[in-house]
Amino acid sequence: MTITHQDELDGLREIGRIVANTMHAMAKAMEPGMTTKELDQLGGALLEREGALSAPQTTYDFPGATCISVNEEIAHGIPGSRVLVEGDLVNIDVSASKNSYFADTGATFRLGAVDARLETLCRDGKRATEIGIAQVRSNKPLADIGKAIGRFAERRGYTLIRNLASHGVGRSLHEYPEEIATWPTRNDRRRINRGLVLTVEPFLSCGGLWAMHGDDDVWTLHAEPSAPVVQYEHTVVATDRGPIVVTLPG
Repeated sequence: MTITHQDELDGLREIGRIVANTMHAMAKAMEPGMTTKELDQLGGALLEREGALSAPQTTYDFPGATCISVNEEIAHGIPGSRVLVEGDLVNIDVSASKNSYFADTGATFRLGAVDARLETLCRDGKRATEIGIAQVRSNKPLADIGKAIGRFAERRGYTLIRNLASHGVGRSLHEYPEEIATWPTRNDRRRINRGLVLTVEPFLSCGGLWAMHGDDDVWTLHAEPSAPVVQYEHTVVATDRGPIVVTLPG
């Protein structure tokens, strides 16, 4: 989507606030002994209360209002009977629509204390996303996002999952420009136009390179090689002065 009027930005800000508030409320409610289905039911109720529709459900018939991925699961985890325990890394991904506007956000949360390496990974995962967002500006190359994130990851000794990309969003969950790399690429000549709406969502890892389906279901993705992975995601709008982040709580 390319924004051309203030009412479009207002609509995006509204759904962006809703998904951000939902994600953070879910994270705050997490506790050992809770199942991922119970956590998802909370998220679904919050979206319904705001008059928003779960984008994974309406777009892909996903079996949950939100995606909840725990530890070895890195994306698209199906909420179910899995019980959360102290020390889990839990990725919560919330995307939804309201009044035909879509926004998408996600983050990895620590349930209680985790080891120092994972604490650092989470901190650096947030930083990688911030670095990518800083590249969003009218007429800049799309590839600058992945180049900047890649430089940071290399300096810090991390890898990036290379088949889970950022994407356009706004009037649908996934739209042009699709497959925006959050790792360094050489052949992408596309540029960021004024008003473009897109996600920035690198998957930072301690060794993983690819997202692969496991044997349990057709949705849940795991890292290959197996390694810890974190993801932080925002929906942003490109302007001449830089990015506007619409997925902020408030």
